[in-house]
Amino acid sequence: MKSFLDVEDLEVYQKLCRLHIEVCDLSHTWPVEERYEIGSQVRRSSNSSPAQLAEKNDDRHVRNKIEGVNRSRGEAAETIHHLYMAKEKGYLTPAVFESFRTRYKECIRMLNGLEKSLERKLPEGERRWVVGEQPDMYSDKIELDGAGWPDLKPET
Repeated sequence: MKSFLDVEDLEVYQKLCRLHIEVCDLSHTWPVEERYEIGSQVRRSSNSSPAQLAEKNDDRHVRNKIEGVNRSRGEAAETIHHLYMAKEKGYLTPAVFESFRTRYKECIRMLNGLEKSLERKLPEGERRWVVGEQPDMYSDKIELDGAGWPDLKPET
């Protein structure tokens, strides 16, 4: 039995690859002057998200795999930003933007779960944080403080 999946076996990798293809198709419908500006940026970030997973998946060190997950999550968030700017410029409808945003946010949640499962493979003393959480930690019922971040108390 393998201790780690091949990157192609990861559902989040498959979803990110499909999203990249859709983003490419979408960006090629934008005005010519944008194909090399925001279009190029959104294509690169949408491809980089699954590529970061692929790059680090075969690494022998779990910490490096986690770094690939973190980078993938950042690229997915960057892609959402580029799509938002395209919506603001009128290149896609709010409904199309929301569809992509929802699917990218799902992938980000999946990447969070992958990161947690990889952290569990590290010896307890090497973990960056305690990999336990309160059941409502990620619910919609969390109160936000003035800065817009959840008011989460550090675990002791």
